[in-house]
Amino acid sequence: MPFMLCFRVAFILSLWTTMWCDILKQGVLQMECREHYFMVAIDLAVTGPNPQFEAVDMTGGYPLTQQYAAECGYSINVLSFLGVVELRSSYFSCHTEKNGAKFLFYFKLNTNLDGNVTNTLNATCSPPVPWAPREVSCETNYMEVSIEYESTCPHQLSEDWSSLRPAYSTSPSEWQVSFQKPGVVLAPMNFTEARKQGYVFELKNGRFVFRTPYGQPNSYITKDNGVQVEVVQASIFSRRGWFVIIVDLVAACSMDQGMLSDGYMMWDTPEALYSSLGSTQISIGLNGDLVGQVNAKQKGFIMEKRNNTVHIGIPYNAVGGYRKTLVSGGIFEFRIFQMYLKQVLVDEYQRETVVKFHRTLVTPLTPYPLVTEDKTVVQEGMFTVYLGNVPDDVDLTSIQLNGEQFMLPLPSESTFMITAEAQPDNTFSYTLKMLFSDPLVVQEFSKEHAAMLHQLNINYTLTVSGSEPYHYTTSVTALLDVSPPVFEANCTAAGINFMLVHQPSDYLWEFSIGADLLTMELVTRRGYIMNNSSKTLQLNAPLFTPGYDYRDVSLRGFYGTFEILVRDRDTLRVRASTVKTCYFESREFIMCSTDGMMTVAADLSEVIPSGQMPVNFHLYNKLCVPNEVNGTRVLFSFPVNSCGSVIKLRGNVTYRNKIFHTLNNVPSGDDKGVTVQCSYPLNGLSRLFSVYRFESDTEGKGTIIHDVQATPGEVVPTPAKPTPKPETTAAPKIIIPNYLPAYHPPAHYIRVTRVHSLPNVFYRGSNGYFHTKRNPIP
Repeated sequence: MPFMLCFRVAFILSLWTTMWCDILKQGVLQMECREHYFMVAIDLAVTGPNPQFEAVDMTGGYPLTQQYAAECGYSINVLSFLGVVELRSSYFSCHTEKNGAKFLFYFKLNTNLDGNVTNTLNATCSPPVPWAPREVSCETNYMEVSIEYESTCPHQLSEDWSSLRPAYSTSPSEWQVSFQKPGVVLAPMNFTEARKQGYVFELKNGRFVFRTPYGQPNSYITKDNGVQVEVVQASIFSRRGWFVIIVDLVAACSMDQGMLSDGYMMWDTPEALYSSLGSTQISIGLNGDLVGQVNAKQKGFIMEKRNNTVHIGIPYNAVGGYRKTLVSGGIFEFRIFQMYLKQVLVDEYQRETVVKFHRTLVTPLTPYPLVTEDKTVVQEGMFTVYLGNVPDDVDLTSIQLNGEQFMLPLPSESTFMITAEAQPDNTFSYTLKMLFSDPLVVQEFSKEHAAMLHQLNINYTLTVSGSEPYHYTTSVTALLDVSPPVFEANCTAAGINFMLVHQPSDYLWEFSIGADLLTMELVTRRGYIMNNSSKTLQLNAPLFTPGYDYRDVSLRGFYGTFEILVRDRDTLRVRASTVKTCYFESREFIMCSTDGMMTVAADLSEVIPSGQMPVNFHLYNKLCVPNEVNGTRVLFSFPVNSCGSVIKLRGNVTYRNKIFHTLNNVPSGDDKGVTVQCSYPLNGLSRLFSVYRFESDTEGKGTIIHDVQATPGEVVPTPAKPTPKPETTAAPKIIIPNYLPAYHPPAHYIRVTRVHSLPNVFYRGSNGYFHTKRNPIP
């Protein structure tokens, strides 16, 4: 007689809908009716780290604990590395209702982020493909086998499922289950006893359903070509009159955990877990998306069959895989693949068996090398340091530069910058730029390289959620050629201005004017103007101050050259110099050179009566005439101790002469003219009163004094003599003649190194030579 088994939904929950509360709706990332299961993914930020699901039917809600979920066809996977909790439900799960061809799912989600809140989640699914005669699900936490009744019973007995329902519903003990293990005979038990042991047997939706968690007492592990397989062999049977119905429900799943090999995550399963003719058809994908063998190979997957074993290889960087970083004395990474595999086998009766695998494959920890590169270009004057291959789940939170810590992001006023850039391989790179002149940069002279060494020690602090901070250090250096500094020089009407921009290497050098070190004492003594700030050194050398070299002197003007020497501070060797030559114009000037030449341009217009033009000009010695004349302006250049110059000693040596003019061949007289003089310090003279040579360590100080021409009836006042300063110590009286001839017979020179209140007096002897009279020093 025909048998018909059926299990129908006896109620309609009209108040339930496929809507859920707003807070849950915002957190639902994905909800799909897949080929063999229903799936929903929810943001952990909404559910909290320990989401509590309940499956609901007409009898109430059932908390999906770990054990209960495995027994009833639910898989809850908290994917913390994605921030997602994923719930998968079998179409044959315990509390799934069926209404015609539709499957109804009702769940509650309890959260305690904002207190105890219960949210409802409802969905209606229609399987997108018809069922195979035998469906096997190898879920992450359970195995499930469902067999179509028509494929197990003779056709003449498959008229009505309902004929078997009384035997199941009224007398479960009439249905028995027998488990088989190799070499072990187990006593049969009824469905009620089996349920207490965690096994579920149901006649549901026209199919026999058997479900068991992994690791049950009646399961066993076997090896098929080296692949571990968990097997549960169960046969259910029932006696109806003189008929006995026996159905073999065998659950067999590969338990391979996978291994990393040559850039692939390899996973194996026996080609024929169930009897099959010929080879099996395989589809594979990640995260529930299946593709056939051809497309899978195009994406880089390996799908090989060797020794009756299917070898699956997932590329290490396959799209759809997830990378997770761990810090433990270094940065390590591992990959997570949510593999979904489907095998289709056909037996000798042309009946299909579909085996589906959900496996979470995790690679071993692999050292994750960061990449640093010194991209510094010395000519740019800054460090450029690249840090790359930083995983996208790793954050750069701070940076330490030569011992000083900076939190990120940097403030806008920071003296350096760090830029982040996302890379195509889901990594980040960071580029640090810092000027060599930044105060944080360590700078020191390297004698080995004869260059300035700039050093930057970098300590990156990288953090990963759930791990301790990781400190990654590197160091970069740059050698800058230490070229001697160069002043910028500019001409002015009154002299030459020099400016130097300070560099870190300035301490290696010293500056001098000739042989004299440029110091504030020298500046004050010579009349320079200097300003030395933290950024620049500025020196103004007024015209006619010591240090100038004059060329092409004429009444029209002259060239003045001033030179600043740069010396090595250790060796005192001159390494460079800044020389500036400028053209100057001046109606009057006087130059007293170190070799004893007096060069003077004077304007006698103030001592010549108005409207008259002089016939000639001369000095004390009338044979000394001008080098150049232009109206009332004259240019003389002569040795200081010639042309009748008068020598005076008063703390220094002064050579004085006077320019006279002649009108209509009538001399102007001794009291009408322009007095010119050069004064030299005594301690700077190398040779004094030498007829053939004059040397001074420094230039002399020149003076031009005009005798004012009186107009008729005007009395020219006699300049008042300065009041002498009182002396604390009585000094011997010095008699100095008003005039000493400049020419003398050959004599040895006297080198004057120090003068004590001028104790000696010069006088002419009877023989015409100069002598000195030494006064006793008290």
